[in-house]
Amino acid sequence: MTTAGDLMVIRPRRLELPVWLIVLGLALRWLWRGLWWCVRHPVSVVLVVAAVLLYREFGRSGLIVPVVLVGFVSAVWRWKHEVSWWAWCAGPVLGRIRQVFVYRRAWREAMTLCGLTRTYDHRVVLPQLLRVRSDQALDVLAIRMVRGQTPEEFQRVTANLAYAFGRRHARVYPERPGEPPVRSGYWALVLGWVDRLWYRDRPSLVYLVVVRTDALRTVVKPFDVPAVPDFTALPLARREDLRHWCLHLLATHVLIGGATRSGKGSVLWSLVRALAGGITSGLVRLWVIDPKGGMEFAMGRPLFARFACKSFEAMADLLDEAVTVMRERQTRLAGAVRVHTPTEADPLVVVVIDEMAALTAYLQDVDLRKRIAGSLGLLLSQGAGVGVLVVAALQDPRKEVLPFRDLFPTRIALGLTEAAQVDLVLGDGARNRGALADQMPRWAKGVGYVILDGTPEPARVRFSYISDDHIRELATAYAAPADAADILAQVGRETAAEPARPSLPRPRRGPLLPDSLLTFLDRDADGGEPR
Repeated sequence: MTTAGDLMVIRPRRLELPVWLIVLGLALRWLWRGLWWCVRHPVSVVLVVAAVLLYREFGRSGLIVPVVLVGFVSAVWRWKHEVSWWAWCAGPVLGRIRQVFVYRRAWREAMTLCGLTRTYDHRVVLPQLLRVRSDQALDVLAIRMVRGQTPEEFQRVTANLAYAFGRRHARVYPERPGEPPVRSGYWALVLGWVDRLWYRDRPSLVYLVVVRTDALRTVVKPFDVPAVPDFTALPLARREDLRHWCLHLLATHVLIGGATRSGKGSVLWSLVRALAGGITSGLVRLWVIDPKGGMEFAMGRPLFARFACKSFEAMADLLDEAVTVMRERQTRLAGAVRVHTPTEADPLVVVVIDEMAALTAYLQDVDLRKRIAGSLGLLLSQGAGVGVLVVAALQDPRKEVLPFRDLFPTRIALGLTEAAQVDLVLGDGARNRGALADQMPRWAKGVGYVILDGTPEPARVRFSYISDDHIRELATAYAAPADAADILAQVGRETAAEPARPSLPRPRRGPLLPDSLLTFLDRDADGGEPR
């Protein structure tokens, strides 16, 4: 302590340690870090130890021969079963390499410039990159968020993260992407416990999926026509991870939004192709409305049970008849089932409408427009459960163009012209979660965003391209039965009468009005005395 007048300077006592103690502390510190690294990376440790032992025992041949054998086994494995090869061999190895040489090198800079860091106790705290797992097209990054962060903060900067790592597309998921596999066989019990541990709920983690190789740049060929369509999984498109995207059509309505020349025809004709087997067997009836004079659907006329393309009155009549079928099924199925099951005697009716805005907004006849809107409102609100479904496509998804937009449970967004239209089609916040449908490049015809079952995060897919020759082949090979248009005959079926219910005695209740008002109401009509 030093005193100089009124000024007092206090210096803490310096503790001087011997050099050997400092060196020992640093050695113990680095030894502990090395042991912890070995515990966290057992595979790498085993490989290094094995390589050292083989080199000491056999020299260079001890390293070359195992590498050649591993390469040969890997090539045979990929040839026989590429999916498992990516899942258990190439995916983990490539993910580890990209984690070390790609993502960790730019991690601090990317997190800081994207605004995902926090300052605590005068220290910068970063989200922690735990692991990277790769497949044929994607890198899945498991990230531990900073305490207090939410997945929404990552979703708002999804595009920034993609470009920060040198890619154009990325997606953020609050839970692990994908679902646990269905196990069967001898090891099902053990593997089931592993899946429960692997897919357990971890609120502190967020998963960033970076599209490493854009698998949607190539045109998707038409899928094979199933003999009996599975209405819960109709293959229509290819996903970014090279898997098929399947539409769950049963008990739902589908809205397709996209600008001109964005590929709405690919979506509609892919759906028609997936249903073709049911069309020719009588399991499905397609009622098609084409306000463009038949320019889109006239080529496939033999596939359709009903078709209206020129007269708006005929289109309104078609929708009214669909409501009639819906009412008849409601009367017949009420109390028996809650969801209609398609059969050849009672088929699924799918009303396909191209350019729906021509019926709901641009039609000049006001009375006819109101009539069409009334029928569509009834079908969208009540028709899904009884097997009368609506699949509609339009360019402008604004509320004044399509007032009952919220009645479509399933929505598909193709290339759009404005950022606000993305949320109008897919729902609020869809663009912040990665659905950049307003930034589609010129080559992306038929590329769009869909909402996967059970997850609010949009997925990017490309629908198959159906050429004119494919449409002609479908119309020839899968024409609808001759009596397909006679589905309205089912309205004449006898339905079960309403069962007689005994009337229950109602207990007498006291008056709900005051006595003065009862006296006034009980007077005679000519103003006489109260009764």
